Amino acid sequence: MIENVSVTRYVTPLREGGSLPGIVEGDDLGTYVCKFRGAGQGVRVLVSEVIVSELARRIGLLTPRLVALDLDPEIARYEADEEVQDLLKASAGLNLGVDFLPGSFGFDGEVPTGSDVAGKVLWLDAFTANVDRSWRNPNLLLWHGDLWVIDHGAALYFHHAWGGGVTDPARFAAQPWNPDDHVFRQFLGALPAADEEIGSMLGDSVFAEILAEVPDVWLEPVPGAESPEALRSAYIAFLTARLGARQWLPQAVSG
Repeated sequence: MIENVSVTRYVTPLREGGSLPGIVEGDDLGTYVCKFRGAGQGVRVLVSEVIVSELARRIGLLTPRLVALDLDPEIARYEADEEVQDLLKASAGLNLGVDFLPGSFGFDGEVPTGSDVAGKVLWLDAFTANVDRSWRNPNLLLWHGDLWVIDHGAALYFHHAWGGGVTDPARFAAQPWNPDDHVFRQFLGALPAADEEIGSMLGDSVFAEILAEVPDVWLEPVPGAESPEALRSAYIAFLTARLGARQWLPQAVSG
């Protein structure tokens, strides 16, 4: 599982997103962007963050280190903002920590390492059905001259339909992905090379290793997958099915 770190201090909220993430300090002396389990989207977005971040790392993209942040709700006593207080109280236990990159800045339109990295970002977003990397919200950072991918909670939408039970992986495998609004749409020509390179890097054993990083407490039971291990198997089945298909790639590069 990803490393556990205890939160020692809540520093400040980040008000860019609706989930109200915050900057916190940990007992390892690190500084993290904390994404709270008590936010409206729930723990499934934290699962998405871990899975997609680890996929990004496996295919050669830069993404911040993740930890599980153990939050004592007593920290809320020292926060004046009532909205933040309520969020902290609702988020007792393990939350997601994203390593804070000091001095980083938002993507400005220039890809510092060329079309190869853009092709991999496109491939990752197509594979995970990520709908949240547009010019309105690129979810990309530039740090020390490199491009870093962040914020993957909007990916893997299929698990939001699991309230009534685990659905058919084949449906997700065949679901196309629309790149029209993507920040790297102009690099679609790099997708075939990215697909050829990445396809051999992944597989069910890699997906199993990635799912092992997800804390059990975030894998809430659903009909047909009542234990953390059963839910891990469901995620692996969905990812494996999609990897075995190519309908999800934009038509210009599929087949």
